[in-house]
Amino acid sequence: MSFRLPFIALTTILALAACQQSEGPVSEPAPTPPVVDDGWTKGAMVAAADPRAVEAGLKVLRDGGNAVDAAIAIHTVLGLVEPQSSGIGGGAFMVVYDRASDETVVYDGRETAPMAIDENLFIEDGEVLGFIPAWQSGRSAGVPGAVAMYGAAHAGHGKADWASLFSNAIELAEDGFVVSPRLANLLASERLRGAVRLDDHPVSAAYFYPNGEPLAEGAMRDNQDYAATLRLVAAEGAGAFYEGAIPEAIVAAIAEEPMPGAMTVADIEAYEVKVRPPLCGAFREYKICSAPPPSSGGVAQNMIAGLYDRLAPKGDDATEEAYLQAFVDAQRLAYADRDHYVADADFVKVPAVELINSEYLDARAEQRFAPSLKPFPGDPGEVLGMGSMVGMWGQDPTEDVPGTTHLSVVDFDGNAVSMTATVEAAFGNSRMVNGFLLNNELTDFARQPRKSNLPVANAPAPGKRPRSSMSPTIVFDGDGDLKMVTGSPGGNSIIAYTAKTIIGVLDWGKTPQEAINLPNIIARGEIVGVEVDREGGPEAAEALRQMGYTVQERRGENSGLHVILVTEDGLEGGADPRREGVAKQP
Repeated sequence: MSFRLPFIALTTILALAACQQSEGPVSEPAPTPPVVDDGWTKGAMVAAADPRAVEAGLKVLRDGGNAVDAAIAIHTVLGLVEPQSSGIGGGAFMVVYDRASDETVVYDGRETAPMAIDENLFIEDGEVLGFIPAWQSGRSAGVPGAVAMYGAAHAGHGKADWASLFSNAIELAEDGFVVSPRLANLLASERLRGAVRLDDHPVSAAYFYPNGEPLAEGAMRDNQDYAATLRLVAAEGAGAFYEGAIPEAIVAAIAEEPMPGAMTVADIEAYEVKVRPPLCGAFREYKICSAPPPSSGGVAQNMIAGLYDRLAPKGDDATEEAYLQAFVDAQRLAYADRDHYVADADFVKVPAVELINSEYLDARAEQRFAPSLKPFPGDPGEVLGMGSMVGMWGQDPTEDVPGTTHLSVVDFDGNAVSMTATVEAAFGNSRMVNGFLLNNELTDFARQPRKSNLPVANAPAPGKRPRSSMSPTIVFDGDGDLKMVTGSPGGNSIIAYTAKTIIGVLDWGKTPQEAINLPNIIARGEIVGVEVDREGGPEAAEALRQMGYTVQERRGENSGLHVILVTEDGLEGGADPRREGVAKQP
C-alpha cells in the first residue's frame, strides 16, 4: 500500500522531513540566554494563542518574573483579546514545575456547581435538555475559579509584584485592542450565531455587536469594565473578585432567563482553589505529569502513552499502518476508561492510579478491540485484585466542546507552567458582567445523571467540579530534568491533540512544530475522526478505512497546541497554525 503518512519514526522518513521547512508559526531565535543559576542555561520561552498575550508574558520574564507570574499576565490578556476561549469568568488547571525544589504541583481552578442544584440540573419535564438550550441557560454557569487560581499560584510560587501582572491587560483594555480575524470570523458566523445568544443579552450585544453589526477584523475595541475589574483585583488581591459588587453582578446575570441558575453570592464567596499533586506515569525513560481528576489529563495522557508503547509494532512489523493503528487503539481504550471513571475525586471514587498502573495497562492492551467494535471500559480493580470497579458507574458519553485556550511557559530559572483555561463552549453562556463572559462549565457534567439504573460518576452535585478534558502536561526525561511542556484547547479532543504531541516528539522524532502540524486523529468510541485538510490526513483516513475503522473526515479542527521542548541546544517551541498563537523567546 502506498501513501505518505508524516508521523512515523522511520529513519528514511525523518531524514526527508528534516530537510523540509516546518509549516506554521515557529519559535523565533533569541539572543544568548543569560546564566541565571549554576545549572540552567537554556533561556526562556512563551507559547500561547495570541502574540499580544505572549508579549505580556515575555515582558514579565524580562523584568525578572517567573513562569507563574508570566502565566497570569498572559491569561489576563487572552481573556480580553480571545474572550471566545477563556477568561476570568471561567476556570483553569495550572501545572507548575519548580526547578529549585524539583517539585511539581497542580492548581485546580475548576468551576464548582452551586449548592442548591441536584443531579437533575439538566432534566426538564422528565426529559434531558439538549446541549444548546443547556449551554445558553443560567443553569450552565459554575462559580469562576481562574482569579482565585491566580492568587493561589502566585502565593505559592510567584516572584513578581502582584499588581504588575495586570498592567498589560489593563492598558490594552483601556486603550483598545485590534480585533483578530478569528474573533471577527466567529462573531460573523451565522452558524455560531444560531447557537450563541450574545445578542440576546444587552451587555454582550452592545460589546460584541455595536450598532447591530459584529466586530470586524481590524476594528479597535476597548473594554473599560474589564480594566476596572482588573484594577480592583490588582489593588486588593484575588479575593476582591469573590466579594462585593462582582459576585452580585454574576448572580444577577445568572438569574436572568432563559432557565435561571441557582448560584448565590455565598457560593462565590465560598470558592476554594484545590492544590493537588500531579498524576504522573512512565513512558519509556520519560515521566509524564498532568492534572489529576476532575481533569482527564493525568489519566488519559498516561494511558494513551502507556498503551501505545505496548501496542506499537516491533521489528519486521514496524509499518506505517501499524504505528497509526497503535495510536488509534491506544486512544480508543483510554477514552473508554476515561469516559467511565473520571469525575471529581472529592465526590466519587476515581481509580486514577490504578488506571495508569503498568500491570493494568498490560492487561488493557490485550483487550484491543476490533475496528468495528465500540470499546467498553476495562476493570482495573479486577486486574489488580481489588474487587470489580467497572459496575460502580453507568456509561457517560458527555461531550465537552471547544471554548478553551492553552499556554506553555519556561522561565530563565528553568521553572515551567502548563496551563489550560476555559469558559467551556465558545463565548461561555453568552452573559457578560463587569467586562468578562461567564462560563457554561456545568454542561461538562453528564446531563443524564443515570444510565441503566446506575449513577454516572460525572453527574451534577452541589459543590462538585465537572469532569474536564483539559490536559496541561509537563514531561521529564530519564534524569528527572524538564523535557517538554504541552497542552491544547479543543473540548474532548484535547486528549487526542495533546497525546499527538507527546508521541510525535518523543517517539516519532518530530520537532514541536512538526508534531503540531500533523493531522489531528481523534479515536473516541466507534468513530475515528481524521483531519483531512492537512498533509497526510487523507492518506491516514484511507488507511484506517482499509483496516475496518469507521472514519469521519473532519475539517477546521479546533486544536490550539502550544509546546516547548528542551533540547541540548536550548528551547524549541511550536504554536498551532490552526489558531493565531506564536512561540517566542525574550
